[in-house]
Amino acid sequence: MAPSLRDLQLTPLSGRRRPEAISVREDSGDLEDVRLLDSYDLEEPPPPAADARGGDEKEAKRIQVRVSGMTCSACTNSVEAAITALGGVTRASVSLLQNKAHVVFDPNLVKDEDIKDAIDDAGFEAEILPDSNNTMSRSQKVLSGQFRIGGMTCAACVNSVEGILRKLPGVKRAVVALATSLGEVEYDPSVISKDEIVHAIEDAGFDAAFLQSSDQDKILLGVDGLSSEKDVHVLQGILRNMTGVRQFEVNISLSEVEVIFDPEAIGLRLIVDSIERGSGGRLKMHVRNPYALAASSDAQEASKMLWLFLSSLFLSIPVFFIRMVCPRIPFVNSILRMHCGPFLMGDLLKWVLVSIVQFIIGKRFYVSAYRALRHASTNMDVLVVLGTSASYFYSVGALLYGAHTGFWPPIYFETSAMIITFVLFGKYLEVLAKGKTSDAIKKLVELAPGTALLMVKDAEGRYIVEREIDALLIQPGDMLKVLPGSKVPSDGIVVWGTSHVDESMVTGESFPILKEISSSVIGGTMNLHGVLHMQATKVGSNTVLSQIISLVETAQMSKAPIQKFADYVAGIFVPIVITMSFLTFFGWFLCGSLGAYPDSWIRESSNCFIFSLMFSISVVVVACPCALGLATPTAVMVATGVGATHGVLIKGGDALERAQNVQYVIFDKTGTLTQGKAAVTTAKVFTEMELDDFLTLVASAEASSEHPLARAILDYAYHYFFGKLPTDKDSGKQRKEERLSEWLLEAVDFSAVPGRGVQCLINGKRVLVGNRNLLAENGVLVPTEAENFIVDLEMNTKTGILVAYHGTFIGVLGVADPLKREAAVVVEGLKKMGVCPIMLTGDNWRTAQAVGKEVGIEDVRAEVMPAGKADVVRSLQKDGSMVAMVGDGINDSPALAAADVGMAIGAGTDIAIEAADYVLVKNSLEDIITAIDLSRKTFARIRWNYFFAMAYNIIAIPVAAGVLFPFLGLKMPPWLAGACMAFSSVSVVCSSLLLRRYRKPRLTTILQITVE
Repeated sequence: MAPSLRDLQLTPLSGRRRPEAISVREDSGDLEDVRLLDSYDLEEPPPPAADARGGDEKEAKRIQVRVSGMTCSACTNSVEAAITALGGVTRASVSLLQNKAHVVFDPNLVKDEDIKDAIDDAGFEAEILPDSNNTMSRSQKVLSGQFRIGGMTCAACVNSVEGILRKLPGVKRAVVALATSLGEVEYDPSVISKDEIVHAIEDAGFDAAFLQSSDQDKILLGVDGLSSEKDVHVLQGILRNMTGVRQFEVNISLSEVEVIFDPEAIGLRLIVDSIERGSGGRLKMHVRNPYALAASSDAQEASKMLWLFLSSLFLSIPVFFIRMVCPRIPFVNSILRMHCGPFLMGDLLKWVLVSIVQFIIGKRFYVSAYRALRHASTNMDVLVVLGTSASYFYSVGALLYGAHTGFWPPIYFETSAMIITFVLFGKYLEVLAKGKTSDAIKKLVELAPGTALLMVKDAEGRYIVEREIDALLIQPGDMLKVLPGSKVPSDGIVVWGTSHVDESMVTGESFPILKEISSSVIGGTMNLHGVLHMQATKVGSNTVLSQIISLVETAQMSKAPIQKFADYVAGIFVPIVITMSFLTFFGWFLCGSLGAYPDSWIRESSNCFIFSLMFSISVVVVACPCALGLATPTAVMVATGVGATHGVLIKGGDALERAQNVQYVIFDKTGTLTQGKAAVTTAKVFTEMELDDFLTLVASAEASSEHPLARAILDYAYHYFFGKLPTDKDSGKQRKEERLSEWLLEAVDFSAVPGRGVQCLINGKRVLVGNRNLLAENGVLVPTEAENFIVDLEMNTKTGILVAYHGTFIGVLGVADPLKREAAVVVEGLKKMGVCPIMLTGDNWRTAQAVGKEVGIEDVRAEVMPAGKADVVRSLQKDGSMVAMVGDGINDSPALAAADVGMAIGAGTDIAIEAADYVLVKNSLEDIITAIDLSRKTFARIRWNYFFAMAYNIIAIPVAAGVLFPFLGLKMPPWLAGACMAFSSVSVVCSSLLLRRYRKPRLTTILQITVE
């Protein structure tokens, strides 16, 4: 059966799990990983990995800033240093490839504009991105809402309202003022909504209305029809009169309006509809997709770089022809040698053309170099400016000297022009190649449909019309129609219709999934056959697709620890190269002045100074710090994208790097190695009691428990008495609850004993349902016949649940949780990769050993309490071993956080997913092998990138300095050095792009494992 991703949430789940009445387990229900006979009434779990993953940042704000002008790792270091120097900034990560800075900061100490100004002061251009994903997710916020409360007459009313509000789940604080009839409530919007707060106040007998909240969203809207100042005034008037709109800025030149609004007070769709209605239809609004804006910006950068390259090429070709070709054409050469004042026509023409290339087209290099030097840092642009300026200004000096003296030394205008042309060509190819590294995100973004069919109700609640709206305007609770062959517009629940949906583009699941009433659907997946009516539940940045995109983006922003090497080298690279360039010049110049080499070497250059200068310029130009800086981030970016396409979500470069060295993989048993869907397979009575009475007794005792096994027992008993459940899930659930209330016996004094089972009183007699320890502690003896039966169950990978009534052992239930069919193959595959598999479980030793034997795991740790899992991880880490933990349940979170690499099964709980470094979306164990293999191949590629980048500089710089010239006569002219430098960084990016051809390891044989 395909895994259900209905509850997949890549952000922490706030609040404690609220107990609900036990119900028959639906097919999609997953068995939480708790010890099989533990209490399921869990305490609130500790915050996952807050200390292990960088501290608690719940009160922080996150923004993304587009940074222009960065060229290498030295630039990213400068930007990071400028941001982190601000007080209140918790963390800053700068991506050279994405031209973005991801900043986490305390909004009470530093503002968005302060960060922007710091980047501007560092010599780069900064722009705060209007992306809703950059702010804290709603599940991490606590909002302050203001409510008008009517009907209060005295302090007792105030106390009553405050008492009611403070008891509501998700409400942190409530203060009510009688004089102003206002109440201020701090609440978690992921637990309780503003409408529920209003209803609670009204239920207490008071009038209530929501006024505003502390929340705010920023949105950029494109405006069609905004052509005059009159239109601007109309738009401004509509926005000013709109409740909930706090600030707006209209840009008539771009036909855009940026709106800051309170999402608790007004919805985005209402803003759009109000503007279109208020303008009489003259103004048409559409939401600017932030990803489309980023793609547009990247396209503009590539287009700009192409224009600069073509312009430089267009001007450099005549310079090259004047120097190399025209002297061989007598007629043209005679024209070029004509005098124009004191200058030759050809020299003057080259001076004009190269000056345009040097100072107009090459202006970006001078600006970037000036900014870097102003802040005492260096980058590749400093090298380009030094090399081209030396060639250009020498040529100008030589030209003026010849005009003044009549002696014409050789000039090298074409050198600076061709260097700039080749560098721009390399930059253009680099921009194109870097764009390819983010193809995975682009493909994910393209999955989201552009429009949706909204079903509109009339006053009586009947659906009367269908309206096509922008998919970005969908709101929770909207009823949407999904036609065959169209994409599901958002996450939601099917309320009418039956169809099959292709979820492969999001989850990687290859088979279409049946969707019927109450089934969950994921935005961006493809509806194949039937028409579906669905209710939107998660929209915008809360959808599974958006969270996957956000997760991949965050991973691509992060730096792998190996990147520190490149950052260190980048910081000292340029000063070393400049020093080597000066040494090269003075070395050749002094040797020439002392006659250490023959005059025949310098005849072409006419003098020793020019001969030495050309070597010096070649050294400056050929050196390339960019190749080192791009070696790691390009590979990490491609790898995280490739992982996402294979259903493996990687949370950062550091996790990717650790996974390559994993020596132990710890598997949780329930829900990880097994399917997580326990079912009672055997029920045997060892007394005179009838099986009907036995099942009634056990079901009555377990009805008050939230443990997954209680669900399995109730499910079995219900099917035994009433047969199959009705196909309609809603009516079936209601009918089941009615039957349970009539059928089950009353259980009093119920208690769950952690690690043991449950106990209660029925008909005044004590009932025990649990393991051997529970019965032994209550003095109940297990007959030999029953003990042999239980041992037989455990040897067959089943768990025996013992039942005692009034101090007497009465029977056993056998519970099986089938193994995943790929478990044994994956374990064998890990062994072949040199990884040792270990199984952890809270189950008894016999069952654990039987499961371990069936899947091929020799190292089995049984009867491990939830708190002991992290201890097992730490014990393996003591000798420096790298440990991976694979789990899916709340109880796995401490172990996932303690492990060097935590892998959460995608269909598991939100907290486990938050604590993990990898999320296996498809809920397939095969992806563990994919994750480790991808990590190994990625870092093998990174090592090759570093080797190539280092080897290039180690070989190219000495060759450019002329080391081989005395022996082989091999000399690298500056223009050739520029071409080599340009292509070196492109080759590193192309090397990383080879990872796009990655194919996950094939498991040639799938072992079929079934548990009777």
